[in-house]
Amino acid sequence: MLHPPTAWWAHYVFDLAAWVSATLAARWQYRRWPDEARTLAGIAGPSYFVSLALGAVAGAWLLGSANSLRAIVAAPSHSIAGALAGGIAAVEVWKWRHGVRRSTGVAFALPLAVGIAVGRLGCFFSGLADFTYGAPAAVPWAVDLGDGTGRHPVQLYESLAMALFALVLIRARLAGARWAHEHAFHAFVLVYAAQRFAWEFVKPYPPVAGPLNLFHLLMLGLAAYGIIWWRRGSGKRAPGG
Repeated sequence: MLHPPTAWWAHYVFDLAAWVSATLAARWQYRRWPDEARTLAGIAGPSYFVSLALGAVAGAWLLGSANSLRAIVAAPSHSIAGALAGGIAAVEVWKWRHGVRRSTGVAFALPLAVGIAVGRLGCFFSGLADFTYGAPAAVPWAVDLGDGTGRHPVQLYESLAMALFALVLIRARLAGARWAHEHAFHAFVLVYAAQRFAWEFVKPYPPVAGPLNLFHLLMLGLAAYGIIWWRRGSGKRAPGG
């Protein structure tokens, strides 16, 4: 069993690192493919980004608290999965109200993947205080986060999965792969949903439908969203997602 150092403030340190990393990824992407950001700017006004931010914040806190069955007001929690779902829902409502039918998320795929990969390290090094720890496990790589119990390092599983996706996406984009341009965000959503669905089986969250917890159901919804958007793609060279 491994004994990593933990501290409650680690979350804030890695949250900052995640924002910085995501910003650097976005800047690199803009320098390589500036037309995509310009196209998005021509489609989306300030209200697009306000809707995105409000939806992400609402989803993060509401779904994060509901999943752990903690009181939203007395002891709120937050979740990147909830933020992703809330942001997507808010953007789709915005697009519907403004008559936008094309995808708008290719510019977000790489920064999100990088940000999650870094941010999840903060969840891990925060230990038990973060409430994102894995279920007890007897695997050789089990970690003791401070209570003497070996657990699945689920935060590291997700960090590694997102880092690998980011590397695959970068390589595909540099190679000119069509999916990496038209469906980068859809691919991100599908990969995120698939890996998160798997890790939820080794988390101590309360089930709501058979063996499935709230995030299992949320990931099924995100996967359906990614598949539907991918299938309805018209093949146009648009900023997808």
